[in-house]
Amino acid sequence: MSITNGVTALFHRVLSQISDPSIEWVGFRGLRKITTQYFVRDGLPDENDRNDTHGVMVEVLVNGQFGYAATARLTEEGMHRAVAEAKIQAQAAARFAVHEFSIAQRPRNVSTYQSDCLKPFSGISAADVYGELIRISSRLKISDRIVKTTAFIRTVETDLRFVTSNGSNASQQFSLITTDFEATARNGNIVQSRSDGGFRAKSYQGGWEFFLSDDLWMRVNQVAEQALELAFDSVECPDTTLDLVLKPDQMMLQIHETVGHPLELDRILGDERNFAGWSFVNTGDFGCLQYGSPLMNVTFDPTSKTQFASYGFDDTGVQAACEHLIKDGLLVRGLGGSESQLRSKLAGVANMRATSWNRPAIDRMANINLEPGNSSFDEILTDIKSGVLMESNRSWSIDDFRNKFQFGCEYGKLIENGRLTTTVRNPNYRGITLPFWHSLKKVGNASTVTQHGTPYCGKGEPHQIIGVGHTSPVCLFEQINVFGGAE
Repeated sequence: MSITNGVTALFHRVLSQISDPSIEWVGFRGLRKITTQYFVRDGLPDENDRNDTHGVMVEVLVNGQFGYAATARLTEEGMHRAVAEAKIQAQAAARFAVHEFSIAQRPRNVSTYQSDCLKPFSGISAADVYGELIRISSRLKISDRIVKTTAFIRTVETDLRFVTSNGSNASQQFSLITTDFEATARNGNIVQSRSDGGFRAKSYQGGWEFFLSDDLWMRVNQVAEQALELAFDSVECPDTTLDLVLKPDQMMLQIHETVGHPLELDRILGDERNFAGWSFVNTGDFGCLQYGSPLMNVTFDPTSKTQFASYGFDDTGVQAACEHLIKDGLLVRGLGGSESQLRSKLAGVANMRATSWNRPAIDRMANINLEPGNSSFDEILTDIKSGVLMESNRSWSIDDFRNKFQFGCEYGKLIENGRLTTTVRNPNYRGITLPFWHSLKKVGNASTVTQHGTPYCGKGEPHQIIGVGHTSPVCLFEQINVFGGAE
């Protein structure tokens, strides 16, 4: 499925033909993406989609401004037309410019990146995939009291070529996989669903090894049993203040919404305020704002190969690197690419990414990870007299400044005198970002860490949906407001 050498040669050929002295820099980001989705409901195939998209984003620098034009016409004529359209955009932007950019924001990059893929997607047929999904859906039906079962797989294969007038000649090839399955049980008016770690949270970079794993059938059985447990052998989550223990599949959402989005520099600068919102963080907060307790250490790490949003360089050619965003609770760095760094005069990261060939790159999360601490799972529980454990995100709500939030989970357990006891359904909690992170009392060690992600992080105008990854240990937060749902 790779972009052929002929297309890469086309990029070089068109670059050699551009003689307009007003154009300071030209970049071509060619991309082909093949997305396949399989979905089974109640043991029967329900969806089989395949999308193949291929085109190029043309970018030019004129009068200190970048202009963009996308085209699927991969011919010399089509490329030259896109260059001319991008120039018109850049000239129009220059009349209203607030900041002036240069080719320093588009560094030369000559490198390659490829996902580690132990079992390539080509190694298993659609019939084999459906066979496994039907088996999962059927195995979830352990009782007539389970009224619905589903199983899902999404694969994405991407080939990207980056060629520019200042000598970039780089490529990246990605293999991404997302899996999920769910069982829904009904007990009269009580209807409860349990998924495999939250909606589409099993998102990784690699191949079928992340689907056909050794623990697959254990997880299938657990999901089915816990669905019945929630519907038939649980109590409503109490409305009170308790110590809160969050498993990594819920910490993913906590990190994403209250750390990732608030630290995006373009959001802080106001670019997203009429669509995705602003941020309670200000440019003057970096280096002095105590974001959370000293146990809080958060990194931006696009170099972790199996995580969903890993890459070798971002879509402006900046080489990927791991950086601390928050160290010992102190805010030290923002999620901003080369343009936002120039505008804000703040340190950032290599995170300008685009969802496809017909979108410009903007500041995005990649892999945002909470680093492990020193506590075992038992040590986290042991001092809790009255608390609740929550797993797997089910719902979320957060204000435009990423400040006040309330999140719901699929599954919970009361904690009494250091032991997990009664199962609770409809567990929810609420808080305010900084006080919540300051209440972080214990952080699990490496044995409690698991890896998750989502393919559905939305941002930008025109809208862009992109994948992100998160790893986290189990965490304990002191005295959090928790509440249940309506019976």
